[in-house]
Amino acid sequence: MENKALLSVLAVEVERGKLFFPTSATATIQIKRMLEDPDCDLDTVTRLIQADPLLSVKIVAVANSVVFNRSGKKITSVSAAITLLGLRAIRNLAMAVITQQLAGTQSKSELVVQLWKHSAHVAALAQVIARRITHQDPDTAMFAGIIHEISWFYLLSREKSYPGLIDGNIANSWVSDEDLDDEDELACEIKISTAILNALSVPKPVADAITHLWQGSLTSPPTTLGDTLLLADQLAPVKSPFAPAHAQADDDFLTKLDRLTSQEVLSAILAESEEEVKSLTGALCA
Repeated sequence: MENKALLSVLAVEVERGKLFFPTSATATIQIKRMLEDPDCDLDTVTRLIQADPLLSVKIVAVANSVVFNRSGKKITSVSAAITLLGLRAIRNLAMAVITQQLAGTQSKSELVVQLWKHSAHVAALAQVIARRITHQDPDTAMFAGIIHEISWFYLLSREKSYPGLIDGNIANSWVSDEDLDDEDELACEIKISTAILNALSVPKPVADAITHLWQGSLTSPPTTLGDTLLLADQLAPVKSPFAPAHAQADDDFLTKLDRLTSQEVLSAILAESEEEVKSLTGALCA
């Protein structure tokens, strides 16, 4: 079956509510849902998180990043990390772990690593750009950056059931597929991602921002959450292995960026925030 047909079949599958999550991701989804309950018992949540090694490591690592831990006092326990970060940030980090777990253990491990590094860079940059340029909520921007490639993580998780879905040595197989144009790919991605985001109760503004990123339309001046994601995606030093042709950084985009935001100002902001981005990216990749 051709890539186009496989992607279409998967799009229909998820639209009908047939979502298949790995067992590990299902457990983390349960923790996330518990965290969304305003009456959740903090001690119970802490114990559940402590039983999830990947989530525990992620939470402690992020709590020790310079973005959240300005005092520099080392956080060494899950309970202390939860107290410092707060439940909202913990919910966001649960989604980060779910995103990683979607790909599971499969043959395309190099693609998974690159995709996650790209997501972590976009999340870290989005947090800085939201605070310094677009004046969006930084935590929401980081959350959107973490999950903006969730449809591709899901597709990687489904490749075992659909052999040939992700073909070739590089993940630009969709771009090189003569039978699949950008519009078809984008429509299927949106269907798949929207279904996944809905299943995971992701707020609509975040889902809309991810769609805005795919469409590649930067407003003037950049002020929205979608603009924040688009800027972070273009500036991320590690690119998505699945980026379609229209999403690649080019001279036109950089020229437009120069008009919207002074390159000198942007460079100064990124230089000033370099330590924050490095620290947060390292924590998310832990």
